[in-house]
Amino acid sequence: MPPRKDTDASVSVPCFYGAELRYQRERAGLTLEQLAEGSFRGLSFLSQIERGERRMPTDLARHVDERLGTDGFFQRRCEDAAKARRVGIAEYFADVAELERQAEGIEEWAPLLVPGLLQTSAYASAITRAAMWRASDNVIAEKVSARLERSRLFEGETPPRFWAILDGSVIRRRVLPPAGMAELLTHIAERARGTRSILQVVPETAAVHPLMMGMAKIMTFADAPPLVYTEGEHSGQVIDYPALVKDYRESYDLLRAAALPPTASLAMIEAAAEEYQDEAQQQDRPELRAVAEE
Repeated sequence: MPPRKDTDASVSVPCFYGAELRYQRERAGLTLEQLAEGSFRGLSFLSQIERGERRMPTDLARHVDERLGTDGFFQRRCEDAAKARRVGIAEYFADVAELERQAEGIEEWAPLLVPGLLQTSAYASAITRAAMWRASDNVIAEKVSARLERSRLFEGETPPRFWAILDGSVIRRRVLPPAGMAELLTHIAERARGTRSILQVVPETAAVHPLMMGMAKIMTFADAPPLVYTEGEHSGQVIDYPALVKDYRESYDLLRAAALPPTASLAMIEAAAEEYQDEAQQQDRPELRAVAEE
């Protein structure tokens, strides 16, 4: 059996409390299975908390304090851990932002919007403003900055293997003016080539295919089971139940088969970028628009 990998408590607040949870559990002579008994959380969830990969929810903190006799320590610190999330990251996405940085592989399905890891500043601003039209400019700027910061994981020594499948309508949906759309699609193509990521497009002619109901992100790890993340307008859910993760994996594999090959998909995106760029130039130079209309 390989040696246990201890959590580095200095890395982050979740890692600190994860290391403390493991210490207190072992001090009490309990296994993870025994600690999980009577809670509404699974064994894998507790294991991820001890590794600093997940934040401890209040209901579990209460249960842990009762089982370990820690006098409310974890309940009092739950709020501290929540406040430690990065500025601009929604509370329901905080765990996912941490998990992205630890993942060996990330596979995304984007039926409506470009995935956050591939967005430009202009695109992120537009869709964030659409979802939060009452928010101040400062709040929008914080969220856009945090989203762009996430993509820095590609700059590390061991970036995750990234695979993204986009619906063809995402390319044609004019979230931005032509120049902005050209910049977005060029950025996507360059990111795919520069990181040796795999990009596929499901053509709009594909009337039915797997995962039509919404987005999905599958994350795999070196020393932990895979997870799935799904999201709505104002909420998200991390799925770790093995049977459900397996179902999502099968659906994603079938979706790959329904999509265009990577080479053809990349060519489609680059061609669309050129079309948007030509349109932008025509708008900037009326004489070119007049020639195009003749």
